[in-house]
Amino acid sequence: MMTLSLNTSLLTARQILVAFSGGLDSTVLLHQLVLWRTQHPDVTLRAIHIHHGLSPHADAWVTHCESVCAQWQVPLVVERVQLQDDGLGIEAQARRARYQAFAGALLPGEVLVTAQHLDDQCETFLLALKRGSGPAGLSAMGESSPFARTRLIRPLLTQTRDALERWAHTYALSWIEDESNQDDAYDRNFLRLRVLPLLQQRWPHFAEATARSAALCAEQESLLDELLASDLANVVTAQSTLMIEPLMTMSGVRRSALLRRWLAGLNAPMPSRDGLERIWQEVALAREDASPCLHLGEYDVRRYQSQLWWVKPLSGQSETVLPWLSWQTSLALPAGLGTVQLVPGGELRLPRADESISIRFKAPGLLHIVGRNGGRKLKKIWQEQGVPPWRRDTTPLLFYGETLIAAAGVFVTREGEGEEGVSLVWHN
Repeated sequence: MMTLSLNTSLLTARQILVAFSGGLDSTVLLHQLVLWRTQHPDVTLRAIHIHHGLSPHADAWVTHCESVCAQWQVPLVVERVQLQDDGLGIEAQARRARYQAFAGALLPGEVLVTAQHLDDQCETFLLALKRGSGPAGLSAMGESSPFARTRLIRPLLTQTRDALERWAHTYALSWIEDESNQDDAYDRNFLRLRVLPLLQQRWPHFAEATARSAALCAEQESLLDELLASDLANVVTAQSTLMIEPLMTMSGVRRSALLRRWLAGLNAPMPSRDGLERIWQEVALAREDASPCLHLGEYDVRRYQSQLWWVKPLSGQSETVLPWLSWQTSLALPAGLGTVQLVPGGELRLPRADESISIRFKAPGLLHIVGRNGGRKLKKIWQEQGVPPWRRDTTPLLFYGETLIAAAGVFVTREGEGEEGVSLVWHN
């Protein structure tokens, strides 16, 4: 029996979800984990297969994966995903859909295990080089990294594709061949089919050398994380915004490093060097009376109160009125704004029997809020409470009849005060 080639020192969790495409790599990974499970009966294995719907053979692949998992007594989850055209190409769309499905399928305490290997690491490094990435991008993939409030483990990352093929042939494993893997129109396939064979022929240990370079880049990034941790803590607020003023006196290199780490902490897609410069020049340094905004993927970088904000753009709801017919149950809000509910125990009075309840997003006239003397218009209250302009027509307002009672998470009106009443809770 061949020795397991996966790095079992990474497998400290007892619950494992295996990304299982049915191809060579993930088949070897799952087979080795099944063998490892026999030595560790307390380990729970599950597999997940993503049906992208891109191939006419996709349904047959599901059948194959179901058969393999049944044979090895591994429960299988099949997730069907639809790709969203965001202009980034099919490879990026499929990857995003895949990892979103992985995140949604993970159970509490479970880690995700994927089958990337040494040749994949080399391809990832070269793709980052092609994009002009810095040390963070050139760090490529780690054997263990944070993912969806748990960990993503790559226990085959030091193994070559040839080693996996030898294992598969030794154990007479069967796997599927995705015909798209032969299409060199995709960048990764181009490297795999045309570039890496030449490099490996000339320099047989090219993949190992590339992995060492990636590891050194990762070490440098880790060192920078340590050295800049104090600076970052001093410029990031409790709302995860970035204070602009302290960055003004820093060198451009240091400022960019902090901008990157601020964005990384928000799980934002990392902008290019030019993108970081645009954040600084077009948003941070925009004229004082401007409301600058820079689109980055599905989010915006905006400025408010001398801070940079990472914001998901939402459609304004100023004309929306949502009747809340049964306040004992939660109410779904439009445009991805989440839900609201009234929960017992709070400073809001209960509605009277003759009062209809609704959620709105604008309120006319002068308002009297708890903790403030005199009346104010809603716009003035938003300013005093430090609510950014883009949140003012998307923050739920609770009305009893035509009377404003509260703004979720911001204020309560005097007309809404009560003892041992309810709280307006906004889940967004």
